[in-house]
Amino acid sequence: MFIPHMNIVELEAECFSKVLPKVVKIFNDLVEEISSQIGGMSSQNSELRAFLRNSLQAMVQILEALSGCVRHVCSFKESPTLETIRSLPSCILKVLKDTFQHCKESESVYSGRMSLVTDLLQALFKEAYSLHKSLLELLDRIALGSAASEQEVSDILAVIHSLLEICSVISNLDIALHANTWKFIIRQSVKYQALLEEQLHHGDIVSSLCDDLLASFHTCLQLAEQMNQSVPQENVQCPEFKLFQKTTKMCRFFANTLVHYVKEFRAFLAKSCGYFHHVYLQILSKLPPSLWSPPISSAHSSEMKSVVLVAMDALIAQLLPFRPFAEVVLAEKLPGAVSSPELLFPHCLLLVNITGKLSSQPEEVLRLWCEGSRFPEDMPKLSIFQALFLSFRACSTERAVPVLVPGVMMNGQAQSTVSLHQHVCVQLSAFVAALPAAHFPQLERSLLEVLLQPDTQTALLATDVWCFMARYGTAELCLHHVVLAAHLIKACPGECYQLSHLAMLLRRMTFLMTPQHQAEMAEKFPPRLAENLAVWRHVLFRALSQDVRKRVERDIVSVASAAVTGWLEKGCRLGELETVNVALSASLAVVRCEAAGSESVSPVLGMVTRLWPRICVSQVQTYPAVQCTLRLLLSISAILVQSVDSHIICQVLTCLSSLLPQKCPDDVVLAALDFLSSLGKVFIPPEIQSQVLPKLSSLFSVLLANESWILHQHTLEAFSRFAEVTNHEEVISLSLSSEQSKSKVVNFLSKTVHVDETAKEQIERLKLEKSVLDRHNAMLENDSMESTADQQPCSKRSRQETSEEEEYEKYLQTAESSLKALCTLTEQIPPPQWVTARLLDLQALITRINTAKPLKT
Repeated sequence: MFIPHMNIVELEAECFSKVLPKVVKIFNDLVEEISSQIGGMSSQNSELRAFLRNSLQAMVQILEALSGCVRHVCSFKESPTLETIRSLPSCILKVLKDTFQHCKESESVYSGRMSLVTDLLQALFKEAYSLHKSLLELLDRIALGSAASEQEVSDILAVIHSLLEICSVISNLDIALHANTWKFIIRQSVKYQALLEEQLHHGDIVSSLCDDLLASFHTCLQLAEQMNQSVPQENVQCPEFKLFQKTTKMCRFFANTLVHYVKEFRAFLAKSCGYFHHVYLQILSKLPPSLWSPPISSAHSSEMKSVVLVAMDALIAQLLPFRPFAEVVLAEKLPGAVSSPELLFPHCLLLVNITGKLSSQPEEVLRLWCEGSRFPEDMPKLSIFQALFLSFRACSTERAVPVLVPGVMMNGQAQSTVSLHQHVCVQLSAFVAALPAAHFPQLERSLLEVLLQPDTQTALLATDVWCFMARYGTAELCLHHVVLAAHLIKACPGECYQLSHLAMLLRRMTFLMTPQHQAEMAEKFPPRLAENLAVWRHVLFRALSQDVRKRVERDIVSVASAAVTGWLEKGCRLGELETVNVALSASLAVVRCEAAGSESVSPVLGMVTRLWPRICVSQVQTYPAVQCTLRLLLSISAILVQSVDSHIICQVLTCLSSLLPQKCPDDVVLAALDFLSSLGKVFIPPEIQSQVLPKLSSLFSVLLANESWILHQHTLEAFSRFAEVTNHEEVISLSLSSEQSKSKVVNFLSKTVHVDETAKEQIERLKLEKSVLDRHNAMLENDSMESTADQQPCSKRSRQETSEEEEYEKYLQTAESSLKALCTLTEQIPPPQWVTARLLDLQALITRINTAKPLKT
C-alpha cells in the first residue's frame, strides 16, 4: 500500500532489503506449522481446521502482496536494474519453491483431509503460478551490460540456479509452467553467455535437462503401452491419446533445448558427455526394434522416433568434434552405462550412426575417431573400427533372434528391414569407401584383430568388409592381403578358430584376384612344396584361372601322393600322420572342384584306397590325428563314392558300425553322414547287399536316435538326401525302426515345425544364453593365449624315455587292430591272390621277431 509512494531508487534500500527476508521467514514458518498440525485436523475439530485454513489464507495473501510488488516494479517506464531490486527475486524464488513443494506434496501431507482445504490449495497454486510468470517477465526486462558488476553477475547466477531447483519441483505439476521456466533458464544463460559461461553450473543444467527428457519419454512409453493394450485402434478422442500428444511435445521441447544448450556451451560440458551417451542409449533401448522395448503400436513408435531421435541425431552431430565425447563412446572397456544387456544394441547403433556422419567431417575429426590411444598419457580409447566390431560381437542375442533394422533406401524403392549384420556391413563399407588412405592401416589392423577372435559371425562381418575393401581398392592391394592371409595360415600351430577365420578370408579373396596375381600367388607359395599344402588346402580351386588351376592341382596331387606313399613305406608311424592329414586335406580341396573323370581324381582315389585298410577303430578313439585322417577319408570317399571299390565301402561301413554307437567326435559323425548320404547314388552289387544294407540301415537308425539336436538335424538332412536317390528302398524302412524316428522324419520331409515356445519365451531364452556364449568365447581366447605362450622358446630339458614295455605294447596293439580289421574284411569278401602272398610275408616277419636275439654291446 505504501511502496507506490517510494522512488524506485529507494525500494531496495528502504523496503525490499529490510522487509522481504522477514516475509520469507514468516512464509516458511507457516508451511512448517501446517505440516506439524495437519495430523490432528478433522471436520469435527473446527478450531484446528480454522487455524490451518487461516494459515493457508495468509500464505495466499503473502503471494498476492509479492505479486503487487512485481506489478509495481513493472509499472515503471524505464527498465529496472538488478541492483535496484536485488532482494525481490531471491525472496520470491524461495517462497515459490516452498509453495510448489507444498502443493506437490499435498496428497501425502493432507492425506484424507484434502477436501477440507482444496479451495485454498487451488488458490495458493494459482497465485504462485501468476507470481512466477510475473517474475520471469520482470527479469526478462532487465539487461546486464558487459560492464556489469560482480554483484549483479552473482545475482543473476543465483536466479538461474534457483529456477533450476524449482524445475525439479514443478516437473510433475504443470507442463506449461515447467516448459516456460526452462525456456527462461536457457534464454538467460545464452543472453549473458559472455558474463556467466565460466560460472554457470553446466553439469547441473544438462543433467536436469537429461532427467526431464527421460522422464517425459518414459511417460510417453507408458501411455503408448496403455493405449496398445486398451485401445487397439488409434482414437484421437481418448484422454490417453491427448495426454500422449502433450507429452511428446514436451519430449521434443527437452530434446531441442538440450541440443541448443550443447551448441552454445559445448566447451564446458566435458564432464557431461557420459549423460549424453546414457540418454541416447536409454531412449534407443526402449524403442523398437530393441528386445527390451515395451509392446507399443508402430504408429506411436514412429511418432516418438520422429520427435526424439531427430533431435538426438543432431546432438550426436554436434558432439563429434568433442574429444571427451569420443573418449566416452570409444572407451576400451564399455562404460558402466553400456554394461547393462539392454544397452549393448543401442551402443552398436550409435557407433553405426557415427560412422555415417564421419565421412563429411574434417581430417582432425576423422583422426579423433579413427585412431585409438596413441600415447600412454592419453585417455585409453579404441578406434571406431575396433569399437564397432566389439559392440557387434556383444549383440549376440539380437543377431540370434534376429532383430531387423531399417535398411538403406535404393532406387526409389520402399525402405526394407535388414539384419543387424547387413546394416553394420553396408554402413561400415560405405564409410570405408570414403575413408582417406591414411586411415587404412588402422582399419586393416582392426579387421585382422577381429579375424583372430573366436566369434565367427563377427569374423564373417570383418571378412565382408575386407572383401569390399579389396574390390573397391586396387588389384595390388588384394594380392597383398591374400599373401598376408596365406602367411598367417602357415603360421597357425594347428586346427583352431583363427585358422578357420583366416581360411574363410583366403577363400573369398581368391575370387577377387586377377589371373596374373593368382599365378604370382602360386609362385610365392609353390604347391610342389609340401609346406605350402597348408595354404592351398583352404583355396577353392574354381576361383582360379584355368591355367593356374591345372598347374596347382597337378602339383598338389603329386606332393600328396608322395607324402602318403612315404608314410606307408616308413611303417605308418602315428607321429608322422600329420603330414598325411595335410596331404589329404589338400586333395579334398582338389576333388571338391573336379569332375569324377578328371586326371587329378585318379591319384587321390588311389591314396584313399591304400589308406582305408590302415584305419583302426581303437586308434580313432585314442589319437586325434587318426580322427582327422578318418574324417578326411570319409569326406573324400563321399565325393568319389561312385568310383570307390565295393570292398572299400564294406570296410568303411564296418569301421563306422564299430565306431558310431560309441562316443564319437562330432566332426567325424558329420563326415560319416556325408558318406552315408552319398551311398544313395550307388547301386550295391547283389553279392554284398546282405553285408552292406543291414549295416547301412543300422547306422541310420543309430544316428536318427542321437540326442544332440544339431547332429540329429544333420542326420535328418543326410537321410532325406539318401532316400531321394537310392535304389535300395528297403534301407529306408529298416532305418525307421521306431515310431519316434519315423515321426521325426515325416515331419522333417513335410516341413512341419512344432513350436514349443512363444516368440517372447524364445527371446528370454536367448537373453539367458548370451552369458553362456560369452563365457565360451572368453575360454577360447584364454586357451589361445596360453597356447601362444607355450610356443615360446624354453630351456632344454632331459628327454623322457619310453619304457620297453610301453613300446612293445604300442606296436603290438597297432598290429593286432589291423589284423582284426583284415580278418573281418576277408570274411565278407574273398581276398585277391596278392593278399595271400602278403600274408605269407607277414608270417615270416612274425617268425623272425620271435627268433630275434638282441645285439651284444
